[in-house]
Amino acid sequence: MATPTIAKVIPVSEPKSLPYNSHVEPSPDTKEIIDIEHVPVNDDPRRWSYARKTATLCIVSLATMVSSSASNMQNSSNILIRTDLHATNNQISWTLAAFILVQGNFPLIWSAIAEITGRKVIYLLSSGLFVVGSAVLALSKTIEVMIAMRTLQAAGSSAFLAISAATLADIYDTHERGTMMGVFYAAPLLGPALGPVIGGLLSQAFNWRAIFYFLLICGVIIFLFFLILFKDTYRCERSLTYYSALQRRSASRGPVRHSSQSTIAGSEFSKNQTHDKDLEKQFQLPVVPEKIPSATPTPGPDNVRLSIKDINPFPPYFQILSRKNNVLVLTVNGLVFGFNYCLSYTCERTLANVYGYDALSVGLVLLCLGIGSVAGSIIGGRWSDRVVGKMVKANGGQWHAEMRLESSKLTMLWIPLSLIGYGWACDKHLNVAVICVMLVLIGFTTIWMYASTLAYLVDANPGRSAAAVATNSSFRGSLAFLSVLIAVPLQNAWGDGILFTGWACVLAAAELLVIIVVHKGESWRKGNEENERKMLSK
Repeated sequence: MATPTIAKVIPVSEPKSLPYNSHVEPSPDTKEIIDIEHVPVNDDPRRWSYARKTATLCIVSLATMVSSSASNMQNSSNILIRTDLHATNNQISWTLAAFILVQGNFPLIWSAIAEITGRKVIYLLSSGLFVVGSAVLALSKTIEVMIAMRTLQAAGSSAFLAISAATLADIYDTHERGTMMGVFYAAPLLGPALGPVIGGLLSQAFNWRAIFYFLLICGVIIFLFFLILFKDTYRCERSLTYYSALQRRSASRGPVRHSSQSTIAGSEFSKNQTHDKDLEKQFQLPVVPEKIPSATPTPGPDNVRLSIKDINPFPPYFQILSRKNNVLVLTVNGLVFGFNYCLSYTCERTLANVYGYDALSVGLVLLCLGIGSVAGSIIGGRWSDRVVGKMVKANGGQWHAEMRLESSKLTMLWIPLSLIGYGWACDKHLNVAVICVMLVLIGFTTIWMYASTLAYLVDANPGRSAAAVATNSSFRGSLAFLSVLIAVPLQNAWGDGILFTGWACVLAAAELLVIIVVHKGESWRKGNEENERKMLSK
């Protein structure tokens, strides 16, 4: 791929959230290196028209809604599947748990590939896998085939959840991301809410196989949308992962040419550098030309072109985990996501076993959780942007990523209270209207906080948005996998009252982690950046 030609570096007064590379030789009047997110590129996605941005948002939102609905659309029909395929309760649990685990961790692969090939290729490959998995599921005759195809279906759907957030980071700037992330995340929240309703309707009208025929049709439509209507938002000049892979590849070909001969991704190497020192940990930072309005393509070092074999998905993963602020927020997001899966799974069992509800009625009650979640995501995202705007103004126009988390404090008191209320309402078999109210409140408050923490991960990791979101997906998928496996045994042993009182304590502890990041995150990030600079200077 082409890389930008570099002219003179623009002096900037405010240090950006990027480590400095000791091998870069800036011009004498350079004070700092500019944020990678604002490197000039050809056909800048952030300068696209409102209509094109909205079309992109709608396409990726539809894909994520279908992807997330696939995780639990069968839940309201589990009894029918168990009877038809002669399966055990444990095997039925594995059809959900395996899906969650793969969907959570496979994005590590997709996100790494997407930083080389672009977003569109990944969307097409993953939607193809989703179509194949759905087709075989609709025809499956044994529970073992069903579990295997659920993993394939999950691998295909996982790219939508991970890459879509990076796609939005490509087209929306920091000041509008909170709102757009909130709008976007309403789709994957609406999916699990509508999934049981649609699944119940299809199962009662036809049979449980109709669920997977429906997902097959949705997958084909999404594939065509990405093939015909979607324009790739990826620009390699704004990807640290791309620069790292380019450097590793060029080093394997021999020393990079001197700065007088070529430039690599906007960074000039010192003349005698041989690049034989821990290249996996090095990455190049772009600098912005003073007079060139957009990136001028030039060949890379020795005309290197990167391919899939240049990708190692684990360094970006460990780079994200090397920062304490990221680990704490990832833990919070994982716990929130794990709780939500535990809630929807155990609620379905309570409504079916205690209240005697059929598949459609169970889906309609669970829709309350989705309604609250969608409202919390959209309103919480807008409120987050508003709070950030006020804080930036009060701070003299200076911004840091931790401002994004301030808005989450508003719902922290209500999260544990709503969990306790729901648990004991189920335990005491109160009127289902009380359960519905509690589900709306739980969805609203938990996702209000999640909208801020997800946007924070993108803001706090410039140039690594896909890796950050993929790591987040891994955390939440792994914790959701564990929560689904232990949900039924704990519900049987403790009952809903004690179970969700325990979850209230867990999420209260998670709220404390968010508060810690609000107060300590900025200093931690600066410390990590300084350590990275020292490491690279050795």
